[in-house]
Amino acid sequence: MGNLTTNISRHELECNCGECDVNIQDHEPIIQVVQNVCDVFAEIFGVKKVVLIITSPARCYEYNRIPVAEGGPGSDDQSQHPRCNAIDFIILVNGKQVNPERIHAYLCTRHPHKYGFGLYKGKGKSKGFNHADTRAAEARWVAS
Repeated sequence: MGNLTTNISRHELECNCGECDVNIQDHEPIIQVVQNVCDVFAEIFGVKKVVLIITSPARCYEYNRIPVAEGGPGSDDQSQHPRCNAIDFIILVNGKQVNPERIHAYLCTRHPHKYGFGLYKGKGKSKGFNHADTRAAEARWVAS
């Protein structure tokens, strides 16, 4: 159980580098955006609570720039993660991943004309993941 919301704990919002103090602050709207997705899909599937796996929360700029080949995210400074308003995640219900395309469609419908929502399609057995951020302008994308 989370200590910020039903599904989100404070420690899950810290940069994955393990060496800095960068994290998503408790008051950031991205927390409510992602928790809302969890609540809605719990209701859709008729379960008390879904399992939320945050794969990438806030990132310090140094970690953000580490290439994928070296174990980092391989992103640039335009990423929303160093701005501490973005979360990459997957949702599980009864041990099975909820289709990220379905989550992406929900987010885009729930928040028209605002925020950033990305769908990262999986390869092979991976079903992919979702990105959500609370940037000021609307942004939508699908990536392989």
